[in-house]
Amino acid sequence: MSLTDAQIKRLRVPEKGQKTYFDDGLSGFGVRVSQGGTKTFIALCGPKRKRHSIGRYPNMSLAEARARAKKIQAEFALDSPIEIARPSLGFDDARRMFLADSEKRNRPRTFDEYHRLLHRHFAFKGNLDEIDRHQLVRALDKLKSTPSEQKHAFVAIRTMMNWCCKRGHIDVSPVPPLTFKTTPRDRVLTADELRTVWLRAEDYGYPFGAIVRLLILTGQRRSEITNLRRSWLEADAITFPTEIIKNAREHTIPMGDMTRTLIADLPERTDLLFPSRLNDETPFNGFSRSKRTFDREIEIEPYTLHDLRRTFSSLMAKLGTPIHVTEKILNHTSGTISGVAAVYNRHSYQDEMREALAAYEGYLQDLMKA
Repeated sequence: MSLTDAQIKRLRVPEKGQKTYFDDGLSGFGVRVSQGGTKTFIALCGPKRKRHSIGRYPNMSLAEARARAKKIQAEFALDSPIEIARPSLGFDDARRMFLADSEKRNRPRTFDEYHRLLHRHFAFKGNLDEIDRHQLVRALDKLKSTPSEQKHAFVAIRTMMNWCCKRGHIDVSPVPPLTFKTTPRDRVLTADELRTVWLRAEDYGYPFGAIVRLLILTGQRRSEITNLRRSWLEADAITFPTEIIKNAREHTIPMGDMTRTLIADLPERTDLLFPSRLNDETPFNGFSRSKRTFDREIEIEPYTLHDLRRTFSSLMAKLGTPIHVTEKILNHTSGTISGVAAVYNRHSYQDEMREALAAYEGYLQDLMKA
């Protein structure tokens, strides 16, 4: 057929795979239509008919694509080093290769987050070099209601595409230079809300209910609690190793009586306190579904698990705990003891933290009796 704009608009979408419609007016020039409806101009060059992707319709006009195809075929005929075709690489394969390399180079927490974000929010069909910024923006626009997730997803896909670009899988990253403004969260649960969440966690049981109670008791990050191992426990303290800590600094906190009792009552399946359902060596990761089910039975304003950490900090202040002791418990690096002071102040504050946690557990016990 002699391709026209009207014909391209009417091209049928294949039920599976891809179908190419060639132009009678220019040998080797055509439009490849994917199962998802994407229409890509291509040019075939040389006796082996090497395929070059030119651009997408309608982002590129038919006239522009035909002129570009002629240029590519002419350069190929002259054995020009410009525009040498590379093997096609699908988005799924590129994502798999990037994550395999990321697992070797990054912390487990970073790798897990890249894996989650790239699989949950980006499901492009076809080849990597066919993805354009319009598709990426559409995928990110779907996350406008969750600004923090939107920003993290953007960073993940940008990192992946830059990785692909550096390794020659694409010439230019299609990720646009977007910026995102996120409003810092300030949600702190009231005493009644905290009591409601705690009692629900007791009823909910293992593992998610126990994780929620440990988050309330210790003020630690979600990833630190889910990665918790029995080999990190001492008689009255927990030492988190550097590889799972956000600031890469080993962190030891005392265990209060309630924390020790809760951990002692957990089932002993493996070294991990909270292994996943399918693999004893992988930490629990079913947060989204578990929290939806968990919150279904309680009536409080929306909150996140990280809000429990902020609530812990606020209650420490209410109980009169010095801010530097609270920061030691939370393992903050940019607090009252930082810079040169942090270099010279090597006091562990274990006694001060133990006293603060005992007072906090006493507050929780009184709260549960109310």
